[in-house]
Amino acid sequence: MTGKSLRYLRLLLWGGVLAAGLGASWFFLLGGGAGPDRSELVTDELGRGDYRLITTEGREFTQDSLAGQPALVFFGFTHCPDVCPTTLADIAAWKEELGDRGDALRVFFVTVDPQRDTLEVLHAYTSWLPGVIGVTGSAREIARALEAFHIYARKVPLEDGEYSMDHSAYVMLFDRDGRFDQVIAYQEDPERVLSKLRHALEAAR
Repeated sequence: MTGKSLRYLRLLLWGGVLAAGLGASWFFLLGGGAGPDRSELVTDELGRGDYRLITTEGREFTQDSLAGQPALVFFGFTHCPDVCPTTLADIAAWKEELGDRGDALRVFFVTVDPQRDTLEVLHAYTSWLPGVIGVTGSAREIARALEAFHIYARKVPLEDGEYSMDHSAYVMLFDRDGRFDQVIAYQEDPERVLSKLRHALEAAR
């Protein structure tokens, strides 16, 4: 995907954000959706736990899946009107900027909405971005994963009887040994992010 097409994609995504309503976005980013303070994350334990999920590749996703090469883990959901598609577009831009080196960076998109996000739905949602692997599972296993990764998520009822999900909006970077490295904040400066990713990829050689 070229830089021009990514810019066009972002315009489409943000057009959808405006159509969905900015009020929900501000609640998500500044209200309960902000989740726990990122400084409270226990780095030695993050990602470690007894959860067993399934990926859009048909493979099991456990704590051992994080080892092997650097990985980004982002929790979201396919009905997300703004933050999730924007974050995936950012990830696409990072990987494009990294060039061939970016191929070694795995990306896991873990749903916080297993009720609606089946493997088929996740595959359709992530298939436009090469290298992104969707992850889902039973409500029980997703709850275990949320606890293991210290992710905040809760269902938010809507007026039409539907619901949205309020959840942590950051991306987590793990090293090649499956250890938590650091957080990438929502809409963080791209140059800072690329510096973090290049360092992780260099350390994995």
